Amino acid sequence: MAERVLMNGNTALGEAAIRAGCDCYFGYPITPQNELTSYMATHMPPHGRAFLQAESEIAAINMVYGASAAGKRAMTSSSSPGVSLKQEGISTLAGAELPAVIVNVQRAGPGLGNIAPAQADYFQAVKGGGHGDYRQIVLAPDSVQEMHDLTFTAFDLADRYRGPVMLLTDGRLGQMMEPFELRTPVQPTVEKPWATTGAAGRPPNMIRSLYLVVEELEQINLKLQAKYRQIESEEVMLEERMTDDCDVLLVAYGSSARVCKGALSDARAAGLKVGLLRPITLWPFPTARIRELAARIKSLLVVEMSAGQLIEDVQLAVAGQAEVLLENRLGGFVPSQQDVLKRIEAL
Repeated sequence: MAERVLMNGNTALGEAAIRAGCDCYFGYPITPQNELTSYMATHMPPHGRAFLQAESEIAAINMVYGASAAGKRAMTSSSSPGVSLKQEGISTLAGAELPAVIVNVQRAGPGLGNIAPAQADYFQAVKGGGHGDYRQIVLAPDSVQEMHDLTFTAFDLADRYRGPVMLLTDGRLGQMMEPFELRTPVQPTVEKPWATTGAAGRPPNMIRSLYLVVEELEQINLKLQAKYRQIESEEVMLEERMTDDCDVLLVAYGSSARVCKGALSDARAAGLKVGLLRPITLWPFPTARIRELAARIKSLLVVEMSAGQLIEDVQLAVAGQAEVLLENRLGGFVPSQQDVLKRIEAL
């Protein structure tokens, strides 16, 4: 029987990373994700794993590059301004086809902003915040249980597709405590013949993202784009609630989705035909399913803690088939269940 425990989201994620076989963690303190760094500092060494508090976020992401190149499961975490500093390293990981797990416990911005929860890093995460034509898988948990479970998924996907995977959460999920079940995943046997583990008995491996011959770099880019198309066709994850007969579809992720689940229950109790679609993978985005639902409903209400970022991908998916409206809060506020319910009633 799985062990049921009480933890906050950040520590639940850290415990999952250790259980997933994370060999190396490199980070730098920033609120509201410090519980994760603290947990890794305490619990990685007793397992014989490497923990290092880097001198900066830039140093941390480049340490991830080095450990991953040597074939290790490597991870870093930060909050919004810190993740901005990691963007060149994330692009370099993608260009070198190195697996890595990056955690962003979002806080409100822009700039240093404050330490309250937000979802304003959506563009940065799903559109590629660094330079070049690259993508990264982005997983969005909405509970402490999913912060735990999706960490296993993140490490597995990173190894499977040889690239960075981001867990995009927020300060509310990171700090909140709720009971959940500790999982013990089956450790996959991942062969990494490309790793720079020493060339005894084999030709040397070279891992790089620098290709000065344009024909070579074009071929690398074409290879990456083919991989991204495969991810889009095979790795979309979402949750649906009461979409079979809905007239109004709520679309939200993370903390906003938790609010929507409460509003959905209240709306259904009042006889209103409302459904919910929650993207779990923000990239690849569930475009096809949203488009299918949009063909037979009146309105989509996007609920998010930003000025309107998720809504752009929803509008692209809907392609004009239904109206798309926004319910949002900014600067660290979380939309309330009552506010969402009022918008539903107005629709």
